[in-house]
Amino acid sequence: MSPILLALVPSQGPTTGGNPVLLVGTGLTGATAVLFGTTPALSFTVQFDGAITAVAPPGTGTVPVKVVTPAGTSNTLSYTYQLPAPPTILALVPPIGLAVGGLPVLIVGHGLSGATAVLFGTTPATNFTVLGDGAILAVSPPGTGTVPVTVITPAGTSNGASYTYL
Repeated sequence: MSPILLALVPSQGPTTGGNPVLLVGTGLTGATAVLFGTTPALSFTVQFDGAITAVAPPGTGTVPVKVVTPAGTSNTLSYTYQLPAPPTILALVPPIGLAVGGLPVLIVGHGLSGATAVLFGTTPATNFTVLGDGAILAVSPPGTGTVPVTVITPAGTSNGASYTYL
């Protein structure tokens, strides 16, 4: 009897791949391949007859996922590759600083890991440290007036949060 797929958890993931996907179904023992479209999973492990953990390969769009066993090929379920969301800034602590710069500013948000630049207006931060996906500690450069602070990551550029120089 051919294997049957009932669910993919999750049914979506990043275009870069590398994330684990649980395939739930029946008749999965003896799987010889897990395919995302025509691309094999980076790796897979049969947990038991009703579950396989596969590592999604890189890809784009929506692709059919299927399991191949000596007994046949399963039905397909859809897996959607998504571009990572651009970073979002929720708050600056503090939102004001001295015109000479040099003050630490905590940037709070999400999607901040992987930051390649922090800008105060068009001026790069003197220095910055990514503390995690939700926080960056940046040192303000010299400036005047109110400027938008933005974070640049491979997924895009964040919204601007206002920072006022005194």
